[in-house]
Amino acid sequence: MSAAPADARREEIAIRASADASSRAPVLVFFATAVAWLLFGSLAGELASLALHWPDLLGFASFLTFGRIRTAHLNAMIYGWASLAMCGVSLWMIPRLVHQQLSWPRLAMAGAALWNVGLVIGIGGILAGRNDGLEWLEMDRALADPWLVAGGACVGIPLLATLARRTVDHLYVSVWYVIGAFLWFPVLFLVGNWPFGGVESAAVNWFYAHNALGLWLTAVNVGAAYYFIPKVLGRPVYSYQLSLLGFWTLAFFYALNGMHHLIGGPLPTWMITTSIVASVLMIIPVVAVAVNHHMTVVGRFAALRYSPTLRFVVIGAMAYTAVSLQGMFTALREVNRITHFTQWTIAHSHVGVYGFVTFVLFGSMYYVLPRLAGREWPSARLIQWHFWLSLGGIGLYVVALTVVGVLQGLVLLEPSAPFQRSVEVTIPGLYARSLAGLVLGAGHLLFALHCAALLRAPARRAMPALLEARPVVVRDAGAVQEPAS
Repeated sequence: MSAAPADARREEIAIRASADASSRAPVLVFFATAVAWLLFGSLAGELASLALHWPDLLGFASFLTFGRIRTAHLNAMIYGWASLAMCGVSLWMIPRLVHQQLSWPRLAMAGAALWNVGLVIGIGGILAGRNDGLEWLEMDRALADPWLVAGGACVGIPLLATLARRTVDHLYVSVWYVIGAFLWFPVLFLVGNWPFGGVESAAVNWFYAHNALGLWLTAVNVGAAYYFIPKVLGRPVYSYQLSLLGFWTLAFFYALNGMHHLIGGPLPTWMITTSIVASVLMIIPVVAVAVNHHMTVVGRFAALRYSPTLRFVVIGAMAYTAVSLQGMFTALREVNRITHFTQWTIAHSHVGVYGFVTFVLFGSMYYVLPRLAGREWPSARLIQWHFWLSLGGIGLYVVALTVVGVLQGLVLLEPSAPFQRSVEVTIPGLYARSLAGLVLGAGHLLFALHCAALLRAPARRAMPALLEARPVVVRDAGAVQEPAS
């Protein structure tokens, strides 16, 4: 046997070790602050949920009223937990995939600091009553947004510089998604914050809000799923061409989707219809991604029992398919007239932002953190508890609000039914929502404590090339390589 394969293997391991070392500090900072915002957002979300069926709760404090605490919850989860964790995952993946050390890691760390300053100012302002009044853009445009812009630039520039210094000729699909997201989001944020007025403001607001989900949150996390599923299984992605079809059709069709949230509003019919058609055409990227992920995993579903990363990421990928198909269905006028302005919409958004985005981020962190800490997760049991609490909590949340949302919509369509009745039918679902929030919050607290234990524990032995929970994953030789192109 030639020594060449062994030499190539050692070179690959050295490249990965060098990439990980360069990104270690900023990634850990992004992850740590993301988890802190996850805990804050969980508490705020539970208080907001309780206020829906217990309106006198904490009514003595204006900053804890529903309008403020619910908005603080939304911004903490989107811009705090999700965006910060996505930045950390991106800073870790891109150097590995382009075989380069991260450029200017200190600039990326400065980006984490600036972004968090913006969050403290923005969310603190929301709790104090300063609100721009635009969904997903409530943080003060003058005081908070400049910090977010500067922080985002400090992350995007090192990623683009690292890409420019790449030593690989072929770009894996995860690079397309991540870099695309970091190019799209600044444009979206600028347009969304432009001071439009009247009906134009509503149209631009939903252009931003929907695309922040599709071209920021979705893009990074689909890219992460494309990385971690093949990585853990030790096999190439099923079809590279199919993955690029999914990327480009997402880019073309998603940008037009947001107007279906304004069905029935004072906008031109052609604008609403174009958005509905684009929503239906989203079946192309969704099916492309779903088929690619499924065919990559097929025959190896047993690995989900052993790999926490695979378990979370595959469930997240399934939720992406589910929420996208549900979104196409909801965009149709005859369906929208039932579901609009109901708890259905809340359930739908949580399938995406939690079932998809948060699950993929949990799985990503379960893979990345041990490699940066140089040690294994302290407790397999805590990982299991975290998974089942998260899955059970979001399952209860979505099912309960979906059912009462449909009932609520049907009552609202009855001309003779009093409005009070549409409120009463939601009460059981609202109680279930609060219970689900407690379950999810318990899972988040366990995850945070486990992360702290991992980072504080002494390294007991050198990290293996592939750290997963059971030998069925470890024995795949291909799993130590980057995902095949």
